[in-house]
Order: sequence, then C-alpha cells, then structure tokens
Amino acid sequence: MAQKIKRQDTVLVVRGRDRGKVGTVRQVIPGEQRIVVEGVNVVKRHLRAMPNRPGGIVERESPIHWSKVKLVCPACGKATRVGFRRLEEGRKVRYCKKCDANID
Repeated sequence: MAQKIKRQDTVLVVRGRDRGKVGTVRQVIPGEQRIVVEGVNVVKRHLRAMPNRPGGIVERESPIHWSKVKLVCPACGKATRVGFRRLEEGRKVRYCKKCDANID
C-alpha cells in the first residue's frame, strides 16, 4: 500500500494534546502505523550515565499514530486528505483533495 505521509512532509496534528501544531515528519514507522513529528508529543526520558554520554533527563519526540495528522498541501497551504493518481507516463503521485494539485 502506498504511503500517504512520507519523511520531510509538513503535517498538522488534528487529535490529542498537541492539536493544532504543525511540524515536519522526521521518521515513518510503517509496521506500527506511526510517525515522529518535530516538536510534537515531546516526552522526558531519564537516562543512566554511560561511559560515552552523561546521564540526565532528556526531552525527545515520541511516535504518534498517523491517523492523528493531516498533510499540509505545499500548493494551497491547507491541511488536506491525500489521494493518488497515475500520470500519463504511468508514475503514481499523491495529490491534494482540496486544490487538486500534485504533491510529489
């Protein structure tokens, strides 16, 4: 199945405590249907000191389910659903369902 959200896409969070935040996708985990978005779902981790790094409390992004985000269209700038279409040369591309512009 083709992915509707890929790395380096700009997304808007539509559910959860970070609702309304916009960020860039850093990582996609397709097996778990989750993504990591910059500045969203930030959690604190307590790390034990190791010989190569100090210990302490570190803040980092945790994965969220990809159904909780919408892609922000680069053409119209609105949060939108994503569709797929084939071009004349046979290549499959994503498109914005609001403005009908190709995303890829």
